[in-house]
Amino acid sequence: MKPHYLILAITCLAAFAASDPARAQEPRPPASQCQAIAENMPKATFASFSGAAAPMPAVSEGESVKFTYLGHSTFEIETPAGIIIATDYNGWYRPATTPDVVTMNKAHTTHFTLTPEPDIKHVLHGWSDVPGEKASINLVVGDAYIRNVTTDIRVSYGLGGPQEDGNSIFIFETAGLCIGHLGHLHYELTDSHYTEIGRLDVVMVPVDGGLTMGADSMSRVIKRLRSSLILPMHRRGPPVNAFVSMFGKDFDITYAPDDSLTVSMRTLPKKPLIYVMKGVQ
Repeated sequence: MKPHYLILAITCLAAFAASDPARAQEPRPPASQCQAIAENMPKATFASFSGAAAPMPAVSEGESVKFTYLGHSTFEIETPAGIIIATDYNGWYRPATTPDVVTMNKAHTTHFTLTPEPDIKHVLHGWSDVPGEKASINLVVGDAYIRNVTTDIRVSYGLGGPQEDGNSIFIFETAGLCIGHLGHLHYELTDSHYTEIGRLDVVMVPVDGGLTMGADSMSRVIKRLRSSLILPMHRRGPPVNAFVSMFGKDFDITYAPDDSLTVSMRTLPKKPLIYVMKGVQ
């Protein structure tokens, strides 16, 4: 190809790329700080996205996140900027204010609804309805970055049977905190899962000991995650003490008189704390 034809071809290709707004303006999500700080993972990249990285708001010292236990596996998470997130949302346990974001898993109908309120802006399914695919969530809403790590599911009493990558662990990064909701976890996590998750300062964990995983298996997951704050949820059948008894002197235990807690990077406990909110006990 002659030089002047080559220059013309390159110019045309550049013009085509610039004329495609989706291609030119599509941001990629921010690199996950929870992954970047995790052991054996010095930095995180998102090779499947193109374009400039989406900006993450600066975190001010003392910014706090409020957790309110609503019932079953549903927590209301309120970020410093006032973004309201409801986890494993089924439409029965509702925040006082319509949430901006709801996450769902499909193990049981108590973990999802197919008819959420129409004014909820972001409805995030932890499963994919496309055979052979898995849910992939990378979303920035206000001061929160939300992503997921998929896990297998034994059986779903709501939307079908066993499925690889049928449910998700949702991870919320806000105010410098890495927050994880284990959802309806059926199997112990693999090394790959731990790498994808990264660091979790706060983790919401099912403690029923049967419908999800046994207390012994779940305690091994929690010990390896090494979170500062553990919030039990999804208690059915055995008392929460059956789960708590799996932990030794390396963990503190608090049985709270209320159903809410406010946390910041500065107020995270130095020693891992299992914080049992009212309604879970």
